[in-house]
Amino acid sequence: MWRLCKLGYQHEPGMMLASFLLALLSALPDALVALWLKELGEGILHNRPRLLYVAAIGIGLSATATWFLLTASTRVQRRFRDKITIALEAHVARLLASIATIAHHERPEYLDRLSVLRNQIFVLDHMYMSVFSTMAWILRLGITIVLLASIHPALVLLSVFAVPTVITSPWRPGIERAAQERGAQSMRLARHLFTLATTAPPGKEVRVLGIGDRLLVERRDAWERWFGPVAKARWGSAAWHTLAWAVFGSAYIGSIVFVATRAGSTPGDVLLVLAAGSRLSFYIGGTVGEIGFLRGIWMDGSRRLAWLEDYAASLVATADRPAPDEVRHAIRLDGVSFAYPGTSRVVLDNVSLSLPAGAVVAIVGENGAGKTTLVKLLAKMYEPTAGAIYVDDTPLARVRADDWRARMAGAFQDFFRFEFRARHTVGLGDLPRMDDEPAILRALDRAGAADVVSRLPSGLDTQLGQTWPGGVELSFGQWQKLALARGFMRERPLLLVLDEPTAALDAETEHALFERYAAAARESAPDGRVTVLVSHRFSTVRMAQRIVVLDGARLVEVGTHDELIAAGGQYAQLYGIQAAAYRA
Repeated sequence: MWRLCKLGYQHEPGMMLASFLLALLSALPDALVALWLKELGEGILHNRPRLLYVAAIGIGLSATATWFLLTASTRVQRRFRDKITIALEAHVARLLASIATIAHHERPEYLDRLSVLRNQIFVLDHMYMSVFSTMAWILRLGITIVLLASIHPALVLLSVFAVPTVITSPWRPGIERAAQERGAQSMRLARHLFTLATTAPPGKEVRVLGIGDRLLVERRDAWERWFGPVAKARWGSAAWHTLAWAVFGSAYIGSIVFVATRAGSTPGDVLLVLAAGSRLSFYIGGTVGEIGFLRGIWMDGSRRLAWLEDYAASLVATADRPAPDEVRHAIRLDGVSFAYPGTSRVVLDNVSLSLPAGAVVAIVGENGAGKTTLVKLLAKMYEPTAGAIYVDDTPLARVRADDWRARMAGAFQDFFRFEFRARHTVGLGDLPRMDDEPAILRALDRAGAADVVSRLPSGLDTQLGQTWPGGVELSFGQWQKLALARGFMRERPLLLVLDEPTAALDAETEHALFERYAAAARESAPDGRVTVLVSHRFSTVRMAQRIVVLDGARLVEVGTHDELIAAGGQYAQLYGIQAAAYRA
């Protein structure tokens, strides 16, 4: 919470201080009402008109000042919240974008944390108001205790009987939040099933398969698995909280009887105890209620935000070197092993491999052999579980992720459809040149995607995506060509990764495309660019200078096409099977 307060002060210092001071000031006149009521009673009972007038004016001023200060406080706080919400959303987005790896997108326990944080970030600005309100309630409480002590010091003990409520209030939401956390996976499943049943992308298959009713039933079951334990925790905590309030209520009644029967007490004293005591219960309720919100929602959200900050910082703590300007010798894997976080299955096992500078390297193997995982490690999406990757003699783990990825280019099978104008959908591949039309046209030409743009009604200025006004929908193959062009925007990368980015294209088109690009890469790679190609089509793979064969997480063969065919190993068998299928 302290981090969040510092973040708020950093972005909006003036409005944050104004919100805090107004919250405190609005508490003062309200807390003094009990004193004015005592004086009013004394003025009536003892026929003291001046005291009566002073008390009446005090009540009027307190009521007016409370209304005015609360109104001003609400307006300022609302403005502060609007501004700080934008800052908080930008802060979280920046943190997520800065994380070097993508483990947080694939580990279930991280997904659960991020799911809750995403839900909370839009209301986390309320935490500031909750902190300010808590301080204001404490100020009211302090003034009320002083007023009670002015009658008899023993009345201070009334606040002691409120301790159980103070204990159960923050404890209760913590218990409930823990139950929600344990069921977060079921809640995510419920939301996922609801999305499947109600959104457009899966709509055709949901209707053809006739699984709509089943999705709703399973969604209800998943929701019940989440809500059942949460409801049980709520009922249990509510019982203890009710008992705590019963203790305070008994003490409040006892304090009234004590003052009413005490020798020397005046009717004004009794009136003060009635007013201050009732307000004490109200103020304690407000205080513990705000503390409960802080403990259960806002502090929980703040803690998740702090976790995200620490997690993002931990992954860049050891990365202290810039990316090299060139690859002089090779990108080298030395005994690299990898298992995805949260699993024990080894996806890559003790792989040692050299990717020579200036070479086109193809990676082949059956599904699950570790090809895409190897590409993710080269791109620093993950760090190896064991072993290390070197760029010449520099450990890749020591290279800053942003710097390394700025010297990378690539296209992937699981590309994203950026629904922007066509020029920006491609130009995003190199942000500094996003509006450089000649560079965009060259990238389209290298990707064989010029025909896609030529068919668009407004060319490069066409809005893509039919959900937008004037938007045009593309086929999967057309989207894939634009993704490939986006990967070709950077003209001098040190590492070019092509991870089955043309799966929707026919074999002849893919082969011609990569053969042309591989030839250009071999002829013009003064910085030692390494091109890594992943493909299931051996007609494309054979043109690579080095072919890497993976099987069962291990490296089994390395060589040229002719060398591997002559060796008669696994590559030769896979090539023969695919060639026979094409002949058939």
